[in-house]
Amino acid sequence: MDSRVESGLMIGPDDKVPTSEATLLGLQHVLAMDVYVPPIILAGMLSMGAIDSQGLLQGTFLAAGIGTILQTVFFMKMPMSQGPSFVPLGAAAGIALAGGGLKGDGMETLIGALIVGSILMVLLGLSGTFQKIINKLVPAVVGGTIITCVGLSLIPSALNDNIFEANGNIYQNMELASATALTLLICVGISIRFPKVQKIFRTGSIVIALLVGTLLSATMGRFDWQSVAKAAWFGLPQRTIFHWGVHFNLTAILTFIIIYAIITTETTGTWFAMGAVTNHEITPKQWNRGIIGEGLSCLVAALSGTTPVTGYSTNAGVVSITGVASKRVFVAAGIWFIILGFFSKLSAFLAAVPAPVIGGVFAIITVTIMLNGLNVIRGIKTESSDLYIIGLPIILTLAIVLLPSKVTNNAPQLIQYLLGSPIAIAALCAIILNLLMPRDRY
Repeated sequence: MDSRVESGLMIGPDDKVPTSEATLLGLQHVLAMDVYVPPIILAGMLSMGAIDSQGLLQGTFLAAGIGTILQTVFFMKMPMSQGPSFVPLGAAAGIALAGGGLKGDGMETLIGALIVGSILMVLLGLSGTFQKIINKLVPAVVGGTIITCVGLSLIPSALNDNIFEANGNIYQNMELASATALTLLICVGISIRFPKVQKIFRTGSIVIALLVGTLLSATMGRFDWQSVAKAAWFGLPQRTIFHWGVHFNLTAILTFIIIYAIITTETTGTWFAMGAVTNHEITPKQWNRGIIGEGLSCLVAALSGTTPVTGYSTNAGVVSITGVASKRVFVAAGIWFIILGFFSKLSAFLAAVPAPVIGGVFAIITVTIMLNGLNVIRGIKTESSDLYIIGLPIILTLAIVLLPSKVTNNAPQLIQYLLGSPIAIAALCAIILNLLMPRDRY
């Protein structure tokens, strides 16, 4: 049976779509990703001014675009979008501040650690051992569990960070998120009920929902037109390695080797998620090429003066909703990111879209990711021990998401890094349980 039929896709990864359509659908992926959030958080941690913050944003967009094209076209050769990870933010800020912040050698020390870590990732892929590690440690039951935990771990972020705890009146936030989510559901419902208009309403469902939410926010006075008006039309990234310089510090490097190990675990879950959505089994060569592409993406990010960009699981949810997995769409998304790296006005417009509008779409996307993981598990003949391999990582994911911040803040630095990534903890738990739990004897 055609993999598109099995996965419910309208357009498969290798199917071609017209350039104009790919351009619009690529923008849809960009809009659904909160790519601008991690650099804004880091800028706040480091007390950056407007110019430094703008440079960090531009560097992030540029790295995300180049990384997306590298992975989709040359390395993973799957529909894959790269974006900044939340995992390294605490470590990045700590290293930069320990080095004297923006006025000392903090940023150059951070860039030095990022460069070394990303090169080690490339070497891991070139050695050919990454695929062997995955085959041994991540069978289908573990992979399905990781996908489920990816979606589950993102739900609180979609609801709390983007809706309940976002700036503005909480009731307005809930109204905006509900209206955006309802629009998305109506579009999907129309596409199912009336197949003739499926191409418009299913493939464009997220863009339509975000436009409705943004227009509604404007009527409430929640869209910041001034920030868009004040932004320059064009600007070269100003805060790259050529501005900050580079400095190598052993402690910082060791710290980021650990961070990159966590990121690798997290991005593996993203690859599983996209493989599940597109009904594609990742080949041994793809695993090794993927980690090379991941390392190169992170290297581009370091040279651009920003934190690592990794595979974004959000896009698997977008593919599941729209039914479009064409690699041409993801290349278009990469080009959009590169454009955003240079056109400040457009970057400012996207950054001005209120968080609750993003949250309304994001919440539905996270659920589709979780359900795709459960679908993988459903297709497996489970044993008694598998119930614990599946169940305990889910409990841990929820526990870490709900863990009070005072507990995290009082933990040793290394533990804090791990607690910052529920996906990494869940993945490690599933892998260890799969290795240790006895199998049924019959």
